[in-house]
Amino acid sequence: MADRVTVIGWDGSPLTRAATAALSAATLVAGAAHHLALPEIPGSAERIRLGSVDLAARRIAGHRGSPVVLADGDPGFFGVVRALRAPEHGLEVEVVPAVSSVAAAFARAGMPWDDAQVVVAHPRTLRRAVNVCRAHHKVAVLTSPGAGPAELALLLDGVHRTFVICEELGTTRERVTVLTSDKTADHTWRDPNVVIVIGGGPETTATGAWIAGRTPAAPGGVRGWALPTAAYGADRAEGGEGEAPGLRAAQLARLGPRTGDLVWDIGPGSGAFAVEAARFGAAVLAVDSDPDACARTTAAARTFQVAVQVVRGTAPHVLERLPEPDVVRIGGGGVRVVTAVADRRPERIVTHASNRDEAEALGAALAENGYTVECALLQSVELDTSAWAERERSVVFLLSGVRSDLAP
Repeated sequence: MADRVTVIGWDGSPLTRAATAALSAATLVAGAAHHLALPEIPGSAERIRLGSVDLAARRIAGHRGSPVVLADGDPGFFGVVRALRAPEHGLEVEVVPAVSSVAAAFARAGMPWDDAQVVVAHPRTLRRAVNVCRAHHKVAVLTSPGAGPAELALLLDGVHRTFVICEELGTTRERVTVLTSDKTADHTWRDPNVVIVIGGGPETTATGAWIAGRTPAAPGGVRGWALPTAAYGADRAEGGEGEAPGLRAAQLARLGPRTGDLVWDIGPGSGAFAVEAARFGAAVLAVDSDPDACARTTAAARTFQVAVQVVRGTAPHVLERLPEPDVVRIGGGGVRVVTAVADRRPERIVTHASNRDEAEALGAALAENGYTVECALLQSVELDTSAWAERERSVVFLLSGVRSDLAP
């Protein structure tokens, strides 16, 4: 029985000496159709079309001979190596890498990619991949059937991005197309393809960078979270009690926004919460009927160099046309808005109330719609340290709801 398999990456260039030697000795070769047509494969070798990697691994483990797996690009980067190395297969893996399809796509586009996010889009992960494209300036998407350029563009409806679509890299049918996202859904695209999505805020520079895929410096040059409202260019009075930094910190802690999430911020006020959620890597939709609040949120996002999509409209009606949220902060609107948000079934919801009666009503609305509810009375006192006298006091009820089917 085989206990060793050689995995060869293929990028369309001539095979290396090591790859040619492994193929010439192969008695079983697994790969896609264009791999199995390579002239270097011995005529006597058994050929397997590579669909399910786990199924192929079982075939390989039971094979008596020298098995080889061919895969596009670098098979160790979102490729077959991880699945083949699963303990249940008992296989030792030797890898002959090639240029990854992501590196090849950026090379065709003539762009650096040390500052890019890289995501894999399957039908089950497509929405999260789209959220990364909403939140970040430069994203490479490794697509799959049913989760390709057209599907990406459709879910990005209303969000302008530039797509660089690289089809069948390394083959004689290779094609690179540059389109805006609003025109991408009108075309049929060949698999496999890689999509580079550009947009979503200012470009991060790699000057002096030391870590890939992100900018470690604080956006806007400001360190810290739950900053005073003035840091976002607004007076606290413009957002009322919901602008208290302590409340904002608690809301962020309970929602836990992260890369791949879509956050709704209903009633953004100064834009402080929306910006801080975006700084965690989440995609953010800020909704408000007040044009001044929309303008403040847009300005704060620009200052902190994050992507926040601002939608002007009145909740709950405007919520009907928004994409599905993962977590939601409700800055105002009462029971009607809480009920409308709960109907969309986000994982978590936070809101606040100024008195106990209002808190009980909001908590009941969450509970009646299938959420496990917690409520805390938050009090903070800001002191003037020159005289150690009270400068400002904030008292507010914080309500958080977790979907009952997800609550521990």
